[in-house]
Amino acid sequence: MALLGGRRAFRQWPQSRAEIHGALVQGLPTAVLVSLLDQLALLPVDDVAAVLGLSSRTLRRFREQPDRPLPADLASKVWQLAETLAQAAVVVGDAAAAQRWLAAPAMGLDGARPIDLLRTLQGSELVTEFLGRLANGVYN
Repeated sequence: MALLGGRRAFRQWPQSRAEIHGALVQGLPTAVLVSLLDQLALLPVDDVAAVLGLSSRTLRRFREQPDRPLPADLASKVWQLAETLAQAAVVVGDAAAAQRWLAAPAMGLDGARPIDLLRTLQGSELVTEFLGRLANGVYN
């Protein structure tokens, strides 16, 4: 996944959910987070930080240590955000449109902004399910 730095970030790209889990538990390099952040110019840093459960200041500090492994819980949130962005880009047309969609209230999510829902696992599931419905032409 290009959002996470692609093959540059991984010796071997995970091929299954089990391999993804193993990579997350081992700790993704912070460079993966930096790669994702570099591609999120249209989303406010505070929103991205909130999704990851960090302060904006802590998020900036991660940029200074690209070789440091991410803790498993943070790595999981980074992966989930990247997967959601990739899915949204397919559904709404491209990466820029996906970022704009995440930041805007969605009628099919009871007026909530998808980026705000991504703060919890349950909210992430709502967003993923909604994107699936949009992909199939069901808008509410």
